[in-house]
Amino acid sequence: MKQNETQTPTNLSADQAEELLEWIVADTFAGDRIDKYVTEAYGEEGTSRTQIQDWIKSGAVKVNGLPVKPNYKIAEGDRVTVQPPEPEETEILPEDIPLDIVYEDEDVIVINKPRGMVVHPALGHSSGTVVNALLHHCKDLSGINGVKRPGIVHRIDKDTSGLLMAAKNDMAHASLAEQLKEHTVTRKYIALAHGIIPHDHGTIDAPIGRDPQDRKLFMVTDRGAKHAVTHFLVLERIIDYTLLELRLETGRTHQIRVHMKYIGHPLAGDPVYGRAKTVDLKGQALHAAVLGFIHPRTGEELVFEAPLPQDFEDVLHGLRTR
Repeated sequence: MKQNETQTPTNLSADQAEELLEWIVADTFAGDRIDKYVTEAYGEEGTSRTQIQDWIKSGAVKVNGLPVKPNYKIAEGDRVTVQPPEPEETEILPEDIPLDIVYEDEDVIVINKPRGMVVHPALGHSSGTVVNALLHHCKDLSGINGVKRPGIVHRIDKDTSGLLMAAKNDMAHASLAEQLKEHTVTRKYIALAHGIIPHDHGTIDAPIGRDPQDRKLFMVTDRGAKHAVTHFLVLERIIDYTLLELRLETGRTHQIRVHMKYIGHPLAGDPVYGRAKTVDLKGQALHAAVLGFIHPRTGEELVFEAPLPQDFEDVLHGLRTR
């Protein structure tokens, strides 16, 4: 296996396989204990060092494909992989949260997610999520992705608005997950980027992996990375910003945000990958505007569109009338 490939565990859905984490140890971390190294990588998840030590003892953490002890000292170039254990059976409560439903039948539901809403429960977000709302509305969702992510086939970031599909049963989930894996799902985003992009259209083909200096972030890299392709089309150039339509060929975490930073045109409002001086938005100017897939039961091709949210429209209006 090549160094920049990640082994996909068997008997996992496509979404679960994304949870297999991999890092190549940079020289700045050489000599650290493996439990310290992995705990820091999971800092944003709130996982304790004691829990990480239990993972190491259970074999969930490997170095160069082999289990190690918690006091193992890592070396530069070591390949560290972590397969987080399945979440404990904790009850996720239905909540009567309004949903902007674009489409719904017995198998699938498509919603227009507002900016600021988390997709599924996680540490710090045990309620108020899309999953909590779906459990109240649908009563039943697919169970392939476990108790914390019922029905969730794909995700969009908390501060990205737009279209999201969920599965009501395992048959639908398996079909939609396979379409995502085969890159046949249509996903188009509208984004506002810093700077004037001179080309009217183009393709960003650059692998994405975790940043070895800050393992909570992602970056374009050849080490421990996954293939990532984003296509872009310029819609409008406004002062020193560019309005774009972006089409995902792959669906890596933070893909559009990382790719736009990589080409020197980070998204306006992006608090992580963007610039300090930017537009008045609570999060990145990114909206999942078009979603298309083959219906799991009927075989019909479905395509949905969602208009830009008002805050995004207000930003554009302000720039156009400046």
